[in-house]
Amino acid sequence: MTDKNVWVASFAGVVMIAIVLLAGSPSVTANDQSAASAEVKIDNFSFGPQTLTVPVGATVTWTNHDDIPHTVVSTDGVFKSKVRDTDETFSYTFAKTGTYSYYCTIHPKMTGQVVVK
Repeated sequence: MTDKNVWVASFAGVVMIAIVLLAGSPSVTANDQSAASAEVKIDNFSFGPQTLTVPVGATVTWTNHDDIPHTVVSTDGVFKSKVRDTDETFSYTFAKTGTYSYYCTIHPKMTGQVVVK
């Protein structure tokens, strides 16, 4: 093997190691948001993710992807959307820490929560 071949083989090995390390890196999930905004999808009669964690000051936007209307209403009266039809959204900015449970008033078994840290 020539010096050039050894160098190419070594370089290829380093590239492969980098790819493996990057592929195994942890990623931000919907349950652990650290951005100033986050999204909840309303689909198939459920909120997804069902539990969302965001920092104080984050704006959460719910988007109705169902073909039927839904609402987003907190159980303690902090926020309340109007009826949202297909592709309509509702947003709320969370100014205080806490756990905010919510549900759809049309379909009360649809529940979710936003945890604000």
